[in-house]
Amino acid sequence: MSNQEQFEASSFLNRTVKEMGPDEQPREKLMNYGGESLSDAELLAILLRTGSRKMNVIQMAQALLDHFEGLRYLARKDWQDLKVIPGMGKVKSLTLEAVFELSKRIQVASLGKQIQITSPEDAVAYFGPKLRDLTKEVFMVAFLNNAKIVVGYKKVSSGGSTATIVDPAEVMRQAVMNEANSILLLHNHPSGNNKASKADIQLTKRISKSGKLLGIPVDDHIIIAGDGYTSFRAQGLIN
Repeated sequence: MSNQEQFEASSFLNRTVKEMGPDEQPREKLMNYGGESLSDAELLAILLRTGSRKMNVIQMAQALLDHFEGLRYLARKDWQDLKVIPGMGKVKSLTLEAVFELSKRIQVASLGKQIQITSPEDAVAYFGPKLRDLTKEVFMVAFLNNAKIVVGYKKVSSGGSTATIVDPAEVMRQAVMNEANSILLLHNHPSGNNKASKADIQLTKRISKSGKLLGIPVDDHIIIAGDGYTSFRAQGLIN
């Protein structure tokens, strides 16, 4: 390719969105053809609104996708992480984090205001979106009434990418404070491996023992790992 051809190709790629034809501009494509016609980068571009001096907004969106290896991993990042891409200031980064949080809430919105947990599938449907994409291990406790309806939940510990330290006494203190009739334990494995470790099993036994003394049984312990999960009760790890 000659220098002239390289210059023309570069100029074509670096066009602003306004310089593109109507069928190339993300907003116009969305209006005329629907969201399905847009690429991930084009949908992100609509949210970002503007590019930078070196990249138009679609290029910036694509740079985000490339850097974080796609939407799934991009959605795991908080706004500070997103600023690694040149031109991604605070407003753009906060906008994307807000959209990612909304998408998680949309996943559970159809479940209604009263969440009843009678199976592992119920637990995963509600808590999966809150835990599956986290990059650090988080341990949560859900508080249930006699009808197995969630009356509250609380994060009791947050650790690194492979483990978190949980105090069974704190778990039961929160259960008593929330007047729980039973509790559900949940934590995530950022590695994507949903197998229960020896430490997970021992911790569950310690919390279950404390719960029996207080008359607050542990209904189940759910490990969320990406799109997979493990139920301790289904595995016979909780009596």
